Amino acid sequence: MGNQKTAFITGANKGIGFATAKLLAEKGFQVWMGVRDMKKGREAQDVLKAQDLDVHLVQIDVSNDESVALAAQYLKQNINKLDILINNAGFAADLLVVPSEEPISSIIKQYEANTFGPVRVTQHLLPLLKSTPNASIIMMSSIVGSLELSGDESTVYGQVNFAGYSSSKTALNAFVVAFAKELKPFGINVIAIEPGHIKTDLNNNTGTATPESAAELIAKYALLQDISISGKFFGPNGALPW
Repeated sequence: MGNQKTAFITGANKGIGFATAKLLAEKGFQVWMGVRDMKKGREAQDVLKAQDLDVHLVQIDVSNDESVALAAQYLKQNINKLDILINNAGFAADLLVVPSEEPISSIIKQYEANTFGPVRVTQHLLPLLKSTPNASIIMMSSIVGSLELSGDESTVYGQVNFAGYSSSKTALNAFVVAFAKELKPFGINVIAIEPGHIKTDLNNNTGTATPESAAELIAKYALLQDISISGKFFGPNGALPW
């Protein structure tokens, strides 16, 4: 592998994850695509392989401790460093249900994927991230995870009320701050990204922007070796309030 830069992306077989895998591979990265369904993963990989891009598959369910541990073990057997980790995999349940009627089981499922999943993956892959200078960790958050914006009824974000999903992203934002404090001495950036209203399965493809635009935003901050931005929250138009 030599000095080739490496990236690992969860949820990489479709949407934002796939677009980001393609973009980073085009920039010369060896990209490891984390996928839950290997059949769908191979289909996505074949598309990129046909473009002569250096992409590899890793089976991972970020909601499962054993799956994350096995994926991390597999990566450590195949690479000796990790330059970029993108915790992209996420899940939204019924966004129409009101908070008082949202089943606890549904809320837990969203936290497992959106909050604990990125924490699991980050913890297991820290040795690889610490083995390279100026590594980056990108946490895919959401603007509805901003307490300030969600509490402002004069904004569109203040009009929605996604209790389980929004709070799982708010909790993720808190972990961004915590990891950033710990990892700053190692030169590792930890950044929360709100990608914009992207057309994905999560919103039934009702978004107004493309996965490619999200990939460009992610790559911009992942490649920006400026430790002063660590522990902050960014969207398409710049910094966002927590």
